[in-house]
Amino acid sequence: MTLAQKTLEIAIAQIGVEEMPKYSNSGPEVEIYLKSVGLTRGYSWCMAFVFWCTQNAALQTKFKNPLKKTGGVLDQYNSRPLLIQKVPQVGDIFILDLGKGLGHTGIVEKVTGNIIHTIEGNTNDTGSREGYKVCRRRREIKTMKGFLRL
Repeated sequence: MTLAQKTLEIAIAQIGVEEMPKYSNSGPEVEIYLKSVGLTRGYSWCMAFVFWCTQNAALQTKFKNPLKKTGGVLDQYNSRPLLIQKVPQVGDIFILDLGKGLGHTGIVEKVTGNIIHTIEGNTNDTGSREGYKVCRRRREIKTMKGFLRL
């Protein structure tokens, strides 16, 4: 099993985790994700979720986690130029650049034409970057800044 496959498997197992209370950026699991990148409750946690999944996958496989220990989506993207891809594949980490230094991220579960199916933390069923749970989403590839390949 590759690092990307194991990361995706771990992310899928987290579907349904929610903040407590909603829209607080806190809760038992959320605080574990945040702690993995050195943050405390109250911070946006989509990148922390991806890092935590990848770190746990690395611990369970023979691979090293190639991601930077950061909660910043764009910091992660800009810090790892050798991982950047333009065409997504299963297990990649998508990067959205929302402007003004804001971003959002998650893990590609499936690619269908011009759509990626994802597992994301700190989102909701409408796709907010400041949601309250881990869930599946669908996004258009053309809206992505790029992808990081594990």
